[in-house]
Amino acid sequence: MRIIDPSAVVRPEGAHNTKERVEFRNFDVDTKSRIRLTYAAMHQYQTYEYVQKKRQQWLKLDRAQLTVLEALNILNELVDESDPDIDLPNIVHAFQTAEKIREMHPDRDWFHLVGLIHDLGKVMALWGEPQWSTVGDTFPVGCAFSDQCVFAKQFDANPDSGDTRYCTKYGIYEPNCGLNSVFMSWGHDEYLYQILVQNKSTLPPEGLGMIRFHSFYPWHSGGAYRHLMSDEDEELLKCVREFNEFDLYTKCTDVPDIDKLKPYYQSLVNKYCPGKIRF
Repeated sequence: MRIIDPSAVVRPEGAHNTKERVEFRNFDVDTKSRIRLTYAAMHQYQTYEYVQKKRQQWLKLDRAQLTVLEALNILNELVDESDPDIDLPNIVHAFQTAEKIREMHPDRDWFHLVGLIHDLGKVMALWGEPQWSTVGDTFPVGCAFSDQCVFAKQFDANPDSGDTRYCTKYGIYEPNCGLNSVFMSWGHDEYLYQILVQNKSTLPPEGLGMIRFHSFYPWHSGGAYRHLMSDEDEELLKCVREFNEFDLYTKCTDVPDIDKLKPYYQSLVNKYCPGKIRF
């Protein structure tokens, strides 16, 4: 089974538009069309009400009990068909990301583990969740959508765009309420974050924040939604941007020796989220 992950689409922000990095996103017309359709469904159906229903459905964590590495192995079945830079199972991207972080930050072992597991929430797509409700960029619901979201015009089809409760700048939120108080569109970021919190992972708050917001491109790369940020979110933004460098630019055709690396990462799992955890 192959899952389309449109999260690497060319976005409206220019934070990474250096000559070399543009080469990571060479999408042809057909691929862009496929991605556009995925985002069209996401932007039409991901309403505030939809997100509340998905939280009720998935955050019971009654799908499975697996170790982290068992769940990671499931990602062998997930290939990001929309990504022109890599045509390998998502587990390979996980180890590529983790190993680059380990190389650059050898003393921050929790950061290595974050790199390894950051996409683990994508198992939802292999358990029946639609792709537009699992992968891709995330955005707040309950307030006006930003033009820094990719394909932002598609939000015209979203019922919340015409609902006076949700279509203003702040919507249901208070100014500078903090991202911890904001409901994000449903996807693998929030799912994994909640899994780790409910299973009492000891990853530090900055690691949990990297996982929770790494797909929030209109914020960390587009500069949108600053009016919802608290003072503490400024540090979170720095952390997420740091992680994003490794997430985006470690993709290549070189496959790590996963079997050789597993004992090291198992030791990190034992330290920060041991045993079987609920999904």
